[in-house]
Amino acid sequence: MGFAALLLTICAAAPASAADAAMPHSEVLITNATILTATHGRIEHGSVYVRDGKIVAVGTNVKAPKSAKVMDAGGRYLTPGIIDAHSHSALDGDVNEATSPVTPHMMMADAFDYQDEDLYHSLAGGVTTSLLLHGSANMIGGQAVVIKHRFGKGRDEMLFAGAPRSIKFASGENPKRVYGERDQLPSTRMGNFAVQREALQQAREYLRDWDAYDAKVKRGDKDLTPPHKDLKLEALADILRGKLLVQIHCYRADEFQTEMAMAREFGYKVRAFHHALEAYKVPEKLAAEDVAIATFADWWGYKEEAWDAIPWNAVMSMRKGVRVAIKSDSDDFARRLNQEAAKMMRYGGATEEEALRMVTLNPAWIIGVDDKVGSIDVGKDADLVLWSAYPFSTFALADIVMIDGDTYFDRSAKGMGMPQVAAKEGN
Repeated sequence: MGFAALLLTICAAAPASAADAAMPHSEVLITNATILTATHGRIEHGSVYVRDGKIVAVGTNVKAPKSAKVMDAGGRYLTPGIIDAHSHSALDGDVNEATSPVTPHMMMADAFDYQDEDLYHSLAGGVTTSLLLHGSANMIGGQAVVIKHRFGKGRDEMLFAGAPRSIKFASGENPKRVYGERDQLPSTRMGNFAVQREALQQAREYLRDWDAYDAKVKRGDKDLTPPHKDLKLEALADILRGKLLVQIHCYRADEFQTEMAMAREFGYKVRAFHHALEAYKVPEKLAAEDVAIATFADWWGYKEEAWDAIPWNAVMSMRKGVRVAIKSDSDDFARRLNQEAAKMMRYGGATEEEALRMVTLNPAWIIGVDDKVGSIDVGKDADLVLWSAYPFSTFALADIVMIDGDTYFDRSAKGMGMPQVAAKEGN
């Protein structure tokens, strides 16, 4: 049986329409829950009142109108939705535009396959928000897309409204291998940074030309010819303008320092280093510049840059003031990021709240949406997960996943199937 036929078979047991996949309730009162807030500890026998997709009240004595739908948690654990700060899901294989080492004008939104079943698998694991990044073939890759896992909705409805723009850089083995195998620049680490520096210098000159033009226009000069508009240089200029959050694939401690020095040279900020397996060697330097890391729990040895990886990296860096997120970089690991966070309690003794923040509030900060999601606080989006057991147990399953107060996954629902979506052609 082909995938399309299998998907249609599964969907036959699922809700009758995509609209039924998310059952909107303008008011929901979740009661009798063990709430892990991610910001102000654990609340036993707690309640959360949700109205119009927002968290209105949290505590042990929450009151709500009689019109609110009541959901008795039965003592189960309630957490914020899990946030994945490094994903390539649903990009339909179009992760790397490897025809040039500098492609900042590529838009991952243009490759976003909103019907990809991996988005549903992540949703079933409690993931509510993901940053979908360009790959690591390029020193300066394309611009990311931020989504909410409203699986079954339309493409535009899955985009995270108002999320800042991010761009992917990459240093180290990957770009030097991709272009080195073609005998073209860059084929060394020196070449990597030379290419990046040259691109940023071009952006600086482009920005200078446009600033000079705009200044003349303001002075009232007439008959001016504007500089040529270039999408690639415009994207690079937005890095210097501070309009793009810079997310960098980088493993080695020496390269962290080179990347941060280049950022200082050209006047932009590094938001986070991704993978960052040697962060434990220079955590003070990262913390001093408020650079976060999105790292693996315990991946190591799969490439030269990963030989010095240790499972204590995340907690050691956190103890030195680094904001740490645990991310997937894998459609498989994305389904159980709660267990990846649990490993941090085992390796280094992270507290319950610290581990929870590594897959909620900290990745939300990396993405730039921590004012909207990442914790159970009044005013934030009602992205919530009700778990079958203690969330950091290997036995825990996401029973109910809510996004903006609407239920998008309910393990008890008939068939436990995916919401109905159109079958993909060619599968």
